[in-house]
Parts: sequence; structure tokens; C-alpha cells
Amino acid sequence: MTDHLTVTTRPITGGTVLEFAGRLDAVTSPGALRTIGGLALHRGQRLVLDLTRLDFCDSSGISVLITARSTALAAEAALALVAVPRGLRGMLARTGLDAVFPIYPTLARLEESWVPRP
Repeated sequence: MTDHLTVTTRPITGGTVLEFAGRLDAVTSPGALRTIGGLALHRGQRLVLDLTRLDFCDSSGISVLITARSTALAAEAALALVAVPRGLRGMLARTGLDAVFPIYPTLARLEESWVPRP
């Protein structure tokens, strides 16, 4: 397990993927929020948060996910979570946020089901 967070941004068809690796917590959340704040999302695009390599997420990290959702909604873009770790999936279920975030097991599964918005 790592004690830091790396956020990698990469383009995909119709949007952007942010890959989080490491710990998303009170210490690392400000950097993640700066990355999200620097995104240039547009109407009809999608923002995908790839959590495949996320080791830990606390309530500060949940706030980052909510901010990403709000950022996408403000731009009239879509947001989805990919490869949510089991512990985080449980936290999302307990808080009802699993009904707010579209969650996919893999980026490939998301790609298969994504329909661009006009």
C-alpha cells in the first residue's frame, strides 16, 4: 500500500479518464481536487474515474468523488466510476451514493454501454 496519491489524466473517446492510484484521504484530496478543477469538460462528454489502483478512500475522498460529479454536471457531462474497490463500494452503499454514481466493473464494460448524449 502506498501513502500518497497519483492522479493520471488520459483522453478517451468522448471524454477524460482520471486514474487514481494510492490513498485518497484528507492529505491527498486537495491535489485531487486541483486536478478536477483544472479539467475542461464540455456538454455531452464523460468523465470517468478509474479506481482500479485505489488502495484507500476515506470521507475526504468521498467528497472528491462528489465534487467530480458536481463538476461534470455543471458542464453537462456524464460521470462514471470504474473498478470501485470493495471497501469503497460498501461505503457508497451505506451512504446511498451507489444510487448516485454509475458504477462499472471495468472501463471496457463502460465503453460497451456508453451512449453519447446529444
